[in-house]
Amino acid sequence: MHRLKLIVLQLLVVVCASAQTPQEWRDSVSTLMESIRRNPKNVDLRLRKAEANINLQQWEYAVEEYGNVLHIDNRNLAALYFRAFCHTQLRHYDLARVDYESFLAIQPQHFEAHLGLAHILQKLGRKADTADELNRIVQLFPDSADAYAARAAYETEQHQYEVAVYDWDEALTRRPSSVDFAVSKADALLRQGKRKEAHDVLDETVRRGTPKGALKEWYDQCK
Repeated sequence: MHRLKLIVLQLLVVVCASAQTPQEWRDSVSTLMESIRRNPKNVDLRLRKAEANINLQQWEYAVEEYGNVLHIDNRNLAALYFRAFCHTQLRHYDLARVDYESFLAIQPQHFEAHLGLAHILQKLGRKADTADELNRIVQLFPDSADAYAARAAYETEQHQYEVAVYDWDEALTRRPSSVDFAVSKADALLRQGKRKEAHDVLDETVRRGTPKGALKEWYDQCK
């Protein structure tokens, strides 16, 4: 899995599926459908049904329900945001882009929506637009380790290892305890043939408390 996609999935937390079993979610859908039949313009009921659809991975039904919400309230942020997520699951990337952009036009300071849009632009093969969006995220959220990590992940995928190392450094400055960031920085250094520098990064990670054995795979690459 691409690192940028992984970061997006970690941050785009939709609902807690563990709260109910699949059968309980199905029962919820049935109950909510009956309630919606009696109260078709109740936005809260429709949002709750769409949430249940998501937990059942019924992406098409969720998209339809969010569309119903937006027909009632075309500026409903929850519907725009989560419909974009569902479109992404369905690989309807152009539609996801429209929803993220509509969301951000209303709520421009939303980190996860910007990150979701960057991911969609990448999936659409729009490299320059992806880079621009990731730069925008760093500018909007300069204190966010995840902002720098997202840009570094994309730069690594584009084989831009020198700038990726810089951004992994910035991410580590903001979250020095992150083993994932440290390993990612070491990986970018190794891809440039800088084994000693990568070894030093791993040593620093061990000094911070990570067991050396947990990094054996990376140490082996530094030999």
